Amino acid sequence: MRIFLTGATGFVGAHVAQMAEAQGARLRLLTRVSSNTSRLPKGAELVVGDLRAPEGFAQALSDCDALIHVAADYRLWAPDAVEMYQTNVEGTRNLLLLARQAGVRRVVYTSSVATMGFKTDGTVVDEETPVSEADMIGHYKRSKWMAERVALEAAGAGQEVMVLNPTTPIGSMDAKPTPTGRIVVDFLNRKFPAYVDTGLNLVDVDEVARIHLVALERGRVGERYILGGENLTLKQILDRLAEITGLKSPAMKAPHALAMVFAFFDEMVTGRLLGKEPRATVEAVKMGRKKMFASSAKAERELGLRVGSIEEALRAACSWYVANGYAPAPPRVPA
Repeated sequence: MRIFLTGATGFVGAHVAQMAEAQGARLRLLTRVSSNTSRLPKGAELVVGDLRAPEGFAQALSDCDALIHVAADYRLWAPDAVEMYQTNVEGTRNLLLLARQAGVRRVVYTSSVATMGFKTDGTVVDEETPVSEADMIGHYKRSKWMAERVALEAAGAGQEVMVLNPTTPIGSMDAKPTPTGRIVVDFLNRKFPAYVDTGLNLVDVDEVARIHLVALERGRVGERYILGGENLTLKQILDRLAEITGLKSPAMKAPHALAMVFAFFDEMVTGRLLGKEPRATVEAVKMGRKKMFASSAKAERELGLRVGSIEEALRAACSWYVANGYAPAPPRVPA
């Protein structure tokens, strides 16, 4: 099978690429001119292009059996959000059109659990929980919601598209890092003096990658599948990290109002004045008011998703960040 894969230089995409190669797939990877390709499988064919200019790589889809579209502009703060919509929404629309024209048989679109209908009371949601675009907080969530609608509309029109909604992947090779990876990095660097009352569902990135390949064979067209692991409060996540590393978990809980004030000034000073990505964002604090607890029962039944303890993935993340110079070695270096 020849797979056209986008996002292979990113966190989830890198794991998908490595696993696909290990299973014998022939890979054609879409990269950008500025991409760091050092971690990509050596046997893969690289195609340089941009989702915002699909005409530049249209021919590369011509003899592919499947498309896995993982690439996305994943930021919770951007000085200009137009680029995010161009990549996440129009880029997805363009890519699906190219796949149809090239006769690509199966398509897996990687969305996000952020498009689900989360509640403030910690209710565990699933694919059937009512939700609308009005529930989307910030440009990232809204752009992913809109892109997901594009994918589902294509499926409704007869294209063999299925949607995967990973929760919060964790593990090695989160080089950017993602906002979740930054939690681990900040904890390792002793920059987590307090926590807020929020919650996440953490999932092993390796399991997310495995299910991407399973979905090509077993996923139902037009269906959404939440790929999750453990539902944990932020405090529970920090306590787990403390057990793994020997560092202290913060004992002070900060109210959301205080976190919002800090995020507002961090965006103004670090973002607007210094032109750097802020550590805290208003969008992230607003999202944090909802506990993002989710059920993966559908993916377990239909795709064989394995849901277990997230501890090994947290260990892998800590070990990788220490080994790659993101943080000093903690008292207990994870194996």
